Amino acid sequence: MKREDALDYHARGRPGKIAVVPTKPLTNQRDLSLAYSPGVAEPCLEIKANPDDVYKYTAKGNLVAVVTNGTAVLGLGNIGAAAGKPVMEGKGNLFKQFADLDVFDLEVGSEDPNDVIRFCQLLEPTVGGINLEDIKSPDCFYIEETLRKTMKIPVFHDDQHGTAIISGAALLNALEITGRDIAKIRVVFSGAGAAAIATAEHYVRLGVKRENILMTDRAGVIYAGREGDMDPYKARFANPTDARTIADALVDADVFVGLSVAGAVTGDMVKRMAPSPIIFALANPVPEILPDEVRAVRDDAIIATGRSDYPNPVNNVLGFPFIFRGALDVRATTVNEEMKM
Repeated sequence: MKREDALDYHARGRPGKIAVVPTKPLTNQRDLSLAYSPGVAEPCLEIKANPDDVYKYTAKGNLVAVVTNGTAVLGLGNIGAAAGKPVMEGKGNLFKQFADLDVFDLEVGSEDPNDVIRFCQLLEPTVGGINLEDIKSPDCFYIEETLRKTMKIPVFHDDQHGTAIISGAALLNALEITGRDIAKIRVVFSGAGAAAIATAEHYVRLGVKRENILMTDRAGVIYAGREGDMDPYKARFANPTDARTIADALVDADVFVGLSVAGAVTGDMVKRMAPSPIIFALANPVPEILPDEVRAVRDDAIIATGRSDYPNPVNNVLGFPFIFRGALDVRATTVNEEMKM
């Protein structure tokens, strides 16, 4: 794919990727009087008398807000709210195409997590659910935890839980193919942000032993006793180990999960992994290691990326549209752990 093709795709015709489309006819004077004044007063009064009727007379039950502040967009980093808008519009496209859900993409011009929280709370009368997107760690944990406690509609941070759910399914399949016991595998994560923490926690719920997980970040391996560049979320995976680099950690590892940056892993590191290594290089837009680079050194590897133009895509689009479709259809007030499993 060429850069020029992507830019032309977004710019041609009406710029952007989403639009608002009426669902009722508006072709004559009667339609106008029903859609707006005076007819519109009737559903207003019904909703005032019974607030639950907002789901009967409006689009709320099929409407999701995709909310970001642009502080952690794809693998691009903190590029700002406006620069993140193409991603949010793309998310809207996917919601509509795969789950027939309507979306407002909402880019919040603040890096203060409390501003994002208040913004989302004020949306509750409007939307049936909120998809948090591309918000930096650890702010994203605080934002989601607060909103789940204070709102009565589903709030779901897709970078955390969508990634966890889809890669968890891929892990189970890969373990079946290679004949491994989930309780005995050693897993190495590159990255210790929102996606990595949530995915590691999900793997533990699936049966991976917490002590068999090593997590790495910019400072190296997160080990028991490390003092620099730590937070309570990373501390959950600070295991005793002599490994200090990702290269050390990958020796004899069964699984690599990349949720970091391009080039984080080399062919030499892959060579030292266990037989039939499982490699999920999920950084976007460029994986930690490319499939061809893995194949050049290991013909027994199972490799997946987060991109749809490579084989074995492990991408959140396989999950989030359908998770929200189900949640909104049953009028769920949250997305709990049982729903993620």
